[in-house]
Amino acid sequence: MTFAATRPDEAVPGPTNSLHDVAGLRVGHDTRREDGWLTGTTVVLAGTGGSVGGVDVRGGGPGTRETDLLDPRNVVERVHAVVMSGGSAFGLAAADGVMEALYADGVGFPMGGPGEVVPIVPSAVIYDLGRGGVFANRPDASFGMRAYRAASAADVSVAPEMGVVGAGTGAVAGGFKGGVGSASVVLPGGTTVAALVVVNPLGAVLDPATGELLAGRYLLPADLPAGIRALRTPQELELGLSREAAARMAWPLPLRPALATTIAVVATDATLTKAQCQKLAGVAHDGMARAIRPVHTMFDGDTVFALSTTAGPAPDPWAFHALLEAGGDVMTRAIGRAVLVAQTVTTPAGSWRGYLDVFWTAGVRG
Repeated sequence: MTFAATRPDEAVPGPTNSLHDVAGLRVGHDTRREDGWLTGTTVVLAGTGGSVGGVDVRGGGPGTRETDLLDPRNVVERVHAVVMSGGSAFGLAAADGVMEALYADGVGFPMGGPGEVVPIVPSAVIYDLGRGGVFANRPDASFGMRAYRAASAADVSVAPEMGVVGAGTGAVAGGFKGGVGSASVVLPGGTTVAALVVVNPLGAVLDPATGELLAGRYLLPADLPAGIRALRTPQELELGLSREAAARMAWPLPLRPALATTIAVVATDATLTKAQCQKLAGVAHDGMARAIRPVHTMFDGDTVFALSTTAGPAPDPWAFHALLEAGGDVMTRAIGRAVLVAQTVTTPAGSWRGYLDVFWTAGVRG
């Protein structure tokens, strides 16, 4: 297997254009969006033997679990699952359900005799409390258990569901509806790099002057929703109406800090060390910065986990450079896809419109 840099116009997505293209990884969602609920949990299973893991936390208000363990200076090399969830800090309880399910299946860090294992499950959450109408409705361990089962049964020959699903169910992207997105690329030598992201930022995902999606210029034809063959600048009338709606729904400043955080997993089948995984997670944040403005604010908990399934060879320095570049690109594309497929949602707490529902003319159909 060889490695080479890939220009954006030469990028080739994997068969599903998602995290499922990294062999050994499976994605499952648990979604609740009725009777006062608008939240959920997403689980990435890292294989029976686990994957080498890293993390980079850059937001000023993170909600995380087991991130210190991923420091390259610390002992545990592999993680067995990553949990992303709604529910703010309460939602970290979803990882308990995943740990129990992994333990029941005998998967975890060996601690002695047969079955004596401790599953390693790093986790991060977004803030979505109250968006379904009832503040107390948030994920618990049962959400993690159901998402684990969904991931275990996932068909990796197709992409996991995206949009208003799993941890992205209650997500809001700078006033528009946020959600889950994913994207992949296969480098010329055959190495795959992919990202899965939950888009819920304080910052904007579009250019306020034109209405154009910030990630739009980085998207590939395969990234566009069904029925959309290209993106273009929205009509001025739509932009004006969007500004008026934003002005009407603007929250008082003291309430805004609670409404943010973008979390993600970026992964590859190349063999990386923990330190290299941490670097991959850091560069993936650069891809986040191309699609969200501002990003990494004091009111976001922006966190990226990186996984290496070690199915392929270890890269040399130039090959690692190409892999890092791809990590940033798939992150930007995954964010763009999340915003494009997220549909309008209305609950007793409010209404959040999908980007293409607001800017209908931004999508060239046919």
